[in-house]
Amino acid sequence: MDRRDMLTLMTMASAAGAAGEAAAAPKSPTKTPKAPTRAAPPHGLIEARDGAALSYRSWGQGRPILFVAAWGMTSQAWQYQMAPLSEQGFRCIAFDRRGHGKSQDPGEGYDMDTLASDLAEVIDQLDLTDLTLVGHSLGAAECVRYLTRHGAGRVRRLVLVAPTTPYLAKATDNPDGQDPSVPKAMRAAFRTDFPGIVAANIRPFVDAQTSQAMVDWIVAMMASTSLQALIECNRALSVADFRAELPKITVPTLILQGDADVSAPIDLTGRKTAALIPGSRLEVYAGAPHGLIYTHMARVNADLAAFAAG
Repeated sequence: MDRRDMLTLMTMASAAGAAGEAAAAPKSPTKTPKAPTRAAPPHGLIEARDGAALSYRSWGQGRPILFVAAWGMTSQAWQYQMAPLSEQGFRCIAFDRRGHGKSQDPGEGYDMDTLASDLAEVIDQLDLTDLTLVGHSLGAAECVRYLTRHGAGRVRRLVLVAPTTPYLAKATDNPDGQDPSVPKAMRAAFRTDFPGIVAANIRPFVDAQTSQAMVDWIVAMMASTSLQALIECNRALSVADFRAELPKITVPTLILQGDADVSAPIDLTGRKTAALIPGSRLEVYAGAPHGLIYTHMARVNADLAAFAAG
């Protein structure tokens, strides 16, 4: 029985108990009681603009923090942040990107603009305000595109964890970028054995102290993602250029990244991102890899809590 049913039964019971007293009193016109208001449930589905169903989870009460996961990862990826932060008085929300986790795999919509629109629907339909928006890797890029396309009216602060902004591709004006042939070859390999590719290359994502059980859990999470979503999100991110967008970010911004990040080298991503966002602050984690939300979770959680509460 959900809360609405319970409230209805309580209303009926109260009315029945008062019936005897009301019998002797003059009758007045019957008024239809207003339906009880109800906050968004702690889990459920959000409908994207094209009808795709997006699954979300919400833990705790208080000032909201919305987490956007890395490429191939789901809302579960954030549970080691959501659990402690929800216990500290924050409402922690995470959702599954389309084609990921429990969200629908609609077969399209994996471009950056649509992904940002999906994020907008989650924020709007859950009526999140005074929000701290946190994105990891691809999720950081989605957060930036959301702010530049949909505005910062609902967002109070922004945290970019191991971002993939501003521009990953090698070009004349981005000579230290990645040769386009590299992600193209990766996508070709994904089509033959994605779980094998991930399992063989996951270790630089974490560190030597990370348990094999944790590594296996990450691999299984990524392997459950739609192959089309993996390929198309990779394609979109590999060519996305945020250099003109980052100077438009107006909310206080914190960037957390390790200097041992192999997936998104800090000199190509975090340092350039910090230089382009006015007033942003870059916190460099010595020796931390791309998956610092697991390898350095105590420090990440403390930094997130302090920033979100500030």
